[in-house]
Amino acid sequence: MKKIVSLSLLALSLAPLSAFAQQQSFKGTIADAMCANNPAKASSADHAACAQKCIKGGEAPVIIVGSKVYKIANPDKVVAFAGKAVTLDGSLAEDTITVTSVKE
Repeated sequence: MKKIVSLSLLALSLAPLSAFAQQQSFKGTIADAMCANNPAKASSADHAACAQKCIKGGEAPVIIVGSKVYKIANPDKVVAFAGKAVTLDGSLAEDTITVTSVKE
């Protein structure tokens, strides 16, 4: 019995830490994944109309924070902000943010 309890505790201690991810804020620009390959271009004000068009056309939205591009786990939360500078609150797991709120 002690062996089962010990193994169970060990397994739980090795559970992925992403399940315990803390809320963070990310300040950046919502862009489309295709154009985010060039973060300087995709985060410029001139690119807003292109980002809106591409995201409405089915391209995945991302957020560009400096030179880093993060995927969005729940894109429906950010579609309305395509091409805009925003602050996202959410949790980060690897390179993907699960958004809890968006502010312009």
